[in-house]
Amino acid sequence: MSGQTFDADSIAEMALRLHSEPSTTETLERVLDYALQAVDCDFAGVIFLHKRSRIETVAATDPLIEKVDQVQLDIGQGPDVDTLQNRLSVIVDDTHTETRWPEWAALVAETGIRSMLGVRLYTSDELLGTLNLYSRQPQKFDVDDQAVAHVLARHAAVAIATARKQENLWQAADARKIIGQAQGILMERYDLDAERAFAVLIRYSQDNNIKLREVARQLVETRSLP
Repeated sequence: MSGQTFDADSIAEMALRLHSEPSTTETLERVLDYALQAVDCDFAGVIFLHKRSRIETVAATDPLIEKVDQVQLDIGQGPDVDTLQNRLSVIVDDTHTETRWPEWAALVAETGIRSMLGVRLYTSDELLGTLNLYSRQPQKFDVDDQAVAHVLARHAAVAIATARKQENLWQAADARKIIGQAQGILMERYDLDAERAFAVLIRYSQDNNIKLREVARQLVETRSLP
């Protein structure tokens, strides 16, 4: 059963605090804090789905969760794999008796985790990953916990997506600044115009398979091309 009642006021406060976090990392930490409080579980973690279907544990309340998640990656089966593909959520009542993913269940049971609740993290624009809650007790999670987890996941997904977009904007602005500085160095040193200086950076980046931003950063820091 849920660890605390999520009424309208507490949901509103949760949403505000999630959106006030300055980075993706801090947003994820706040999500896990809320998850532990709201569903009174032993562990919580977040998995991100990256390009080319790569799955990564990006936040967890205990290193054990990273090991549990790795089980799914190693054997290619488990509740998160299914949730990312075709489910909004899943409840595992007992890893000792779970039959949908028998190999996963047997390996996870060995860690002492008996039950699990996973929900999809998504917005109207993208699938981010999953929020997962774990307990050492069997049959820990019920439909009320599932409903609370869905509410948390929806707010968390929007907050995480917003934080990631903001960080991407900051990184893009920082990259433009560094590239501009590198252009200036080349223009002054070799009497080039801005277009030709940028072409030098691009060519060096392509020929050496180094990201343009990294080429520019090293030029600014060392005053020489890497």
